[in-house]
Amino acid sequence: MAKVSIVVPIYNVSKFLPECLDSIKRQKLKDIEVIMVDDGSTDNSLDIVKSYANRDKRFKYITKKNSGYGNSMNRGMAMATGEYIGIVESDDYVDKNMFYDLYKAAKKYDADVIKSDYYEFSTQNGKNKQKYINTVFKPEFYNKPIYKFENDLIFHFQMNTWTGIYRTDFIRENNIRHNETPGASYQDNGFFFQTISMANPVVFVNKAYYHYRQDNPNSSINSKGKVFCMCDEYKYIREFIDRNPDIKNHYLKVYLVKKYFNYMYTYKRIADEFKISFLERFAKEFNESYNNREFDDSLMDWSEMSKLKRIMEDPKQFYYDDEIWCLNQKILELVNYKNYLKTEMDKVNGK
Repeated sequence: MAKVSIVVPIYNVSKFLPECLDSIKRQKLKDIEVIMVDDGSTDNSLDIVKSYANRDKRFKYITKKNSGYGNSMNRGMAMATGEYIGIVESDDYVDKNMFYDLYKAAKKYDADVIKSDYYEFSTQNGKNKQKYINTVFKPEFYNKPIYKFENDLIFHFQMNTWTGIYRTDFIRENNIRHNETPGASYQDNGFFFQTISMANPVVFVNKAYYHYRQDNPNSSINSKGKVFCMCDEYKYIREFIDRNPDIKNHYLKVYLVKKYFNYMYTYKRIADEFKISFLERFAKEFNESYNNREFDDSLMDWSEMSKLKRIMEDPKQFYYDDEIWCLNQKILELVNYKNYLKTEMDKVNGK
């Protein structure tokens, strides 16, 4: 049995895939298996996958018709034979010590889930520009086990799935899966919520190993489409919560706060022509939660609560007011820049 099975979901990433797979191949932890899941790529990604499988027996692959990220992850995890499962997105790469250090920490703490910090990076003029990102916003939560139902704050840490490893038995015993809505995005949200709410314990380590790409134009982080994908994902999470009474009792209110912030994130990203229809669904869902007395106003500050109540009362008016506010901000920026240029010209002219 491998110590860690690493699942790599792949779709049309031939430009970035060799860097990703090379970084996995160089891992200090040699007792790994790498499960490459090609989701019907139409570029030469599959050829690259086959070449790695032919050269290194630890590299295995599945190829299938395009069925989306969630299906790829579930297929890969089902194939895993390792004690733990890791995830590396095919346009990212990892430092050579990542899985050695995470596996060592997992054994030390006997953890269901171990997560680390990471880097955001983009390539400019052939050079990587990167920024260190803390997964945890309070240092006292690093390097110690956090047990189930012990602290709700962990849900407000960075919401990602690929910075850590997960005990395989924990995943299977709790039937933790990715949502498989075809063509959807944000399917890591549901996996994050399930693992964080059920891990016993989860541990966060204060070191970064994972390099998260920001400049892939095909990445979901750069997509303005798929308007209701976030709604579909939070419906999936709600179904999970409703099936688990203990989770619902402890985390339903936390779930609704996460849902609000991710809906606002989506609202800011989608194309303008879809914003009103999205806000109308936003308002409908949160009005239902309020009518069922599920929401706790005290879990958000007054400014966010004010936004939420305005959306629930009149989503079209909120859109109008928000657009006017954004236009005024742009005007203010232009006025400030005009004043800056005038000051600079005055300096040049000796005034």
